[in-house]
Amino acid sequence: MTPTVQMASRTDSGLASELRLSVMRLSRRLRGERQPDNTLSVAALSALGVLFREGECTIGTLAAHERVQPPSMTRTVNCLVEEGYAARRPHAKDGRQVLVDLTDMGREILLADRRRRDAWLAQRLRELTPDERALLREVAPLLQRLATTS
Repeated sequence: MTPTVQMASRTDSGLASELRLSVMRLSRRLRGERQPDNTLSVAALSALGVLFREGECTIGTLAAHERVQPPSMTRTVNCLVEEGYAARRPHAKDGRQVLVDLTDMGREILLADRRRRDAWLAQRLRELTPDERALLREVAPLLQRLATTS
């Protein structure tokens, strides 16, 4: 390996490590800002988020979005349905499948949770300089691309 390639690899490794740590800490901090009375798991809230963005889905589609196995998603959906946050109905064309959708209560708890965490993050952003906020505006799409790349 040439010195330039070796230096880039070390730099990329260091950047990867710093980003991993920073993103994990921010994620943990945002999870800590959830609604105090919200007893839903992170997995359940994430599934509600998929239903909010994508609309009605099969359990397989939900599992694929969340990168979990269908049996795990079935357990999550069972809890959401039992608590009244989601509803199931038979698939019109495939009797073996079930469609899952948000209920009004599911939408309300998801949006309340998002508002609380967005408010916390907006407050932290106001503590940054205008240049720092501008930099984050540029970086946010890159982080999104990293998060959604296979």
